[in-house]
Amino acid sequence: MTTHADGPPPCSDAIQAPGTDESVWEAWTGWEDLPEFPLPSRGSRVVVVAAHPDDEVLGLGGTMARLADAGHRLTVVSVTDGEGSHPHSKTVRADELVRVRAEETRTALDRLGARNAEVVRLRIPDSGVDRHEDDVRRALVPLCSGAALVAAPWAGDVHSDHEAAGRAARAAAREADAPFAEYPVWMWHWARPDDPRVPWGRAARLSLSTGVQARKRQAVDAFVSQIGPLGPEAEDAAVLPPEELAHHLRPREVVFL
Repeated sequence: MTTHADGPPPCSDAIQAPGTDESVWEAWTGWEDLPEFPLPSRGSRVVVVAAHPDDEVLGLGGTMARLADAGHRLTVVSVTDGEGSHPHSKTVRADELVRVRAEETRTALDRLGARNAEVVRLRIPDSGVDRHEDDVRRALVPLCSGAALVAAPWAGDVHSDHEAAGRAARAAAREADAPFAEYPVWMWHWARPDDPRVPWGRAARLSLSTGVQARKRQAVDAFVSQIGPLGPEAEDAAVLPPEELAHHLRPREVVFL
């Protein structure tokens, strides 16, 4: 996940404003109204697109663990390398973050049980996905071909990189005639239960067992560069503090169909 510091100002208000506490989401009675999302048939190929390394684990890591357990072949596409997560840090250079975040992704996949997942890096500039949206679409079309499911960040997530990656993936999946679903990431921060800005009518949930939840927690913990400070200065602060992580460690995940 990359914050508004790496993106244009329009996303800053929603993402930087105080968010919805996880206790509000947990108390929501609407969870049971969401239908359970059926996973593809066993042994098929699934493509999971991420705007930044860690988006896929935060939004869909538990489901990825379930898919791996069921023998699905996973392709994880990192649209950017996440090099802009700490743009003003004097502790870690952007090129060092590229290496670190790629290693964190591999560790996270291993912890999910997806050791054999293919990782494809498109190397689009962090915070610049909207300027390269058609390049992303073209790169994704052959990867989506023959997939039983393509999942990507929700195109309404109020982060320019997430939205552009979602739009490009949706267009690529349509071109490749592959089923498509979107997963929210930042939405849990800025939205509230029954929020009219959220397309609840096309939402579905994916239930996670206790064991899968534990594996997702371990996978999230792999992203040390994002959940902990890089150093003592303000510009080295964690991108994902505990209150933000809480949204992604529930016994369920959500996709929009």
